[in-house]
Amino acid sequence: MSVLLKTRVTAIGPEVADLAEGGVVILFADGSPPELAEVSVLHLTEQEPSEDAPQKGASITLGPVSATITAVGSTAWSKVREMGHVVISFNGATEAERPGEVCASEVDTGALVAALTPGAVITIAA
Repeated sequence: MSVLLKTRVTAIGPEVADLAEGGVVILFADGSPPELAEVSVLHLTEQEPSEDAPQKGASITLGPVSATITAVGSTAWSKVREMGHVVISFNGATEAERPGEVCASEVDTGALVAALTPGAVITIAA
């Protein structure tokens, strides 16, 4: 399995749990503006994003929670590479609604909320 991105959670914005309960996680690299940090999972990259975007069927893990990528928006991976930003929707959609979105299979949102803690590792692999 080839790791496409490995990053570690550094901080959790105060509005993250509400979004995660709805199946949405917003990642932003450390140092994002405060207004974005409120809704974001801030992270520090441990393995730089790969040149190529993940394809449908790649895996994504957030701590103990695993899902399968079902769609990748047209600009999602370039935003990951440029600024460490992406919206991950755990909705099982086969087409991304927004260009900066990665869709993944549905997960237990309670487990997702619990997994989002400082120090948790997020990995995308193919």
